[in-house]
Amino acid sequence: MPESGDAPLRVLFCIGVNQNFFDLPTGQGKAVWDGFTTMLGQLYELPGVTVLGTIDDDLHMVGPSDSWPWTCYLLADVVDQAAVAAACNLFRTVQVGEHGLWRYMKIEARLGRPLPEPEVSR
Repeated sequence: MPESGDAPLRVLFCIGVNQNFFDLPTGQGKAVWDGFTTMLGQLYELPGVTVLGTIDDDLHMVGPSDSWPWTCYLLADVVDQAAVAAACNLFRTVQVGEHGLWRYMKIEARLGRPLPEPEVSR
């Protein structure tokens, strides 16, 4: 993925739902879901981002997530920190009505590197 041959960053995007979402009148949350799925589509298409997997914890968590545990997670290999910032910036640029997605949800990126894969005999 990286042009220079360097290993990509392993990034865990942690996504939380803010209290503003829960303050919406019943039935108005669909617009936020639509904004979220739009953001996901754009994130999957970002140059330099390879999504490895996702986890959604919405069945086992009710209410806002101000920090860990987050509502959902996305694990990706990302070419550089600029691409990580571009992914996070989608929460500012994707609109939900007259507001950015960030009014209802938040994102935090944890950057690292993959652990070495153990040799396993089968």
